[in-house]
Amino acid sequence: MNSNVALISPVVSAEWLYEHKSANNLVILDGTINKVFNADSQQIPNARLFDIKKKFSNLDDPFPSAFPATEQFEKEARALGVNNDSAIVVYDDKGIYSSARVWWLFKAFGFTNVAVLNGGFPAWKKEGFTTEVMKHYTGESGDFTANLQPNYMKFFDDVEQASKNQTHKIIDARSVSRFSGETPEPREGLRSGTIPNSVNLPFTDLLEDGILKSKKELAKAFYMVAEQDDPIIFSCGSGITACVLALGAELSGYKNISVYDGSWTEYGSLKK
Repeated sequence: MNSNVALISPVVSAEWLYEHKSANNLVILDGTINKVFNADSQQIPNARLFDIKKKFSNLDDPFPSAFPATEQFEKEARALGVNNDSAIVVYDDKGIYSSARVWWLFKAFGFTNVAVLNGGFPAWKKEGFTTEVMKHYTGESGDFTANLQPNYMKFFDDVEQASKNQTHKIIDARSVSRFSGETPEPREGLRSGTIPNSVNLPFTDLLEDGILKSKKELAKAFYMVAEQDDPIIFSCGSGITACVLALGAELSGYKNISVYDGSWTEYGSLKK
């Protein structure tokens, strides 16, 4: 009989996932952004699509991937068969990109038995593990209960105050060229710029071929921009890759961390 599994780290390897794929309480979520169901779309067997853009964002918000209401998150997580005793492993097709956002969302709603697949779908395929054509989840609804943790997400007013009063380290996950304004923002009509008093740590600096670098290398990257007891707000373009920094920071022992939900897309739009 397959037993339940508990996640003791915010990341798991492809080997770990393969070894525990039959655990009773395991839920595998595909957090790839804008993934579509067709004959060419592959997934890890029994994965369920976590649709960040359409199901797990506030669609009434003018900015992309906005933080959903508690009721919405709970309803959509239950629709994917997530239970309060589930162990969730989330991955994406890029390695580690949007999967960290899914991990952070669950933590923001009080759920901690969740981890990111290190290296994502590419790492799974590299190991030679089987895949299947994407399919819609048709199983039972779950009993997941969302319990909002207010300090995980920061919003415009929080960040404006933190920037002005320098109460937090604001760390931007965008590339060096976007942070410096040398490369224009990919979002049409969005100006280049940075949040005042922010510093840059590109999320790609934490990764090698889509896999997180060693804990020693991660700790060194964060040490260059913040002390372990500093209150930190992570930002990026639209609140996705900031969560990769949050993942690396948690692995590096940082405790007082949060993510700016609207990130530069919101800040650069509202502040001219």
